[in-house]
Amino acid sequence: MLNRRRFIGLAASSLAAPSILSSGARAADWPARPVRVVVPFTPGGSTDITARLVSNRLQEVWGQSVVVENRPGAGGNIAADVVAHSDPDGYTIFIVGPGLATNQFLYPQLSYDPVGDFAPVTLLITQPNLMCVPNSSPAKSAQEFIAYCNANPGKVTYASSGNGTTLHLSGELFKRLAKVEMIHIPYRGGAPAINDLIPGRVDVIFDNMPSILPHAKAGSLRALAVTTKERVAVVPDIPTIAESGVPGFDVFSWFGFFVPAKTPEGVIAKINADTNAALVYPAVKTRFEELGATPKGSTPAELATFLKSEIDKWGPVIREAKIRVEN
Repeated sequence: MLNRRRFIGLAASSLAAPSILSSGARAADWPARPVRVVVPFTPGGSTDITARLVSNRLQEVWGQSVVVENRPGAGGNIAADVVAHSDPDGYTIFIVGPGLATNQFLYPQLSYDPVGDFAPVTLLITQPNLMCVPNSSPAKSAQEFIAYCNANPGKVTYASSGNGTTLHLSGELFKRLAKVEMIHIPYRGGAPAINDLIPGRVDVIFDNMPSILPHAKAGSLRALAVTTKERVAVVPDIPTIAESGVPGFDVFSWFGFFVPAKTPEGVIAKINADTNAALVYPAVKTRFEELGATPKGSTPAELATFLKSEIDKWGPVIREAKIRVEN
């Protein structure tokens, strides 16, 4: 079980300067070979898009290949297990989001410790989700979608990129606050979920902005509302779910870089500095903003604190809703 002492220790170790010579020496030579970034979902989704935008820039800076490796399945647990049991040398980086905070409450058993097995590096981006329906849907607004759910109890489906993702939790929160019935259809990533939404095989999705916004702008899907409490600058005409008749609705997603625990502090410091620089690199920053995401950057300690806040936020929600996923 996670506790306050472990989080304090994690944050403190993140702040500490490299204390042994081998850490600094290894950092000076790093990277001497290709680096892999493990993505817990299929290509084409928001996690994958974020990983590739940042990795492409890091590859230029490091002069080494940065290979994005997709390991989808089990709500991100397969990828987490791979990284947790990888060599702690900096050559395996994990890009992960809310699942690192929520899966411990969703699954009866994990093969890794979501805090103890990883060292935080930096927060990458935050982003709203976008509520979208097929063009064939009769709903032109979130209010009309609620009416559609009420007229079709037990028949309406919502897609997600996997159990425990913000797409899943957005749908569960919408069900609770709007007092409607919907059936959850989990996929192994955002891209296959969108592929089934477009032709109307599922009724709605609350997807991360970077992966769903291009489809909405192209007219292949209808955007109804954003999930954050405030409107989003890149789509100012799209209302929030809260202002569309579901007060109190406020959900956003995030992604961060983590590495296996016991990775040398000097290597973590280098990945942190170069990644934070990549996030403000004009081409990268502009592209994220075009997709509705906000580049953030952080210290390792700040990411550790943020992860704790996400665990504290979602744990009670998941318990109250009695959401469980079988391994």
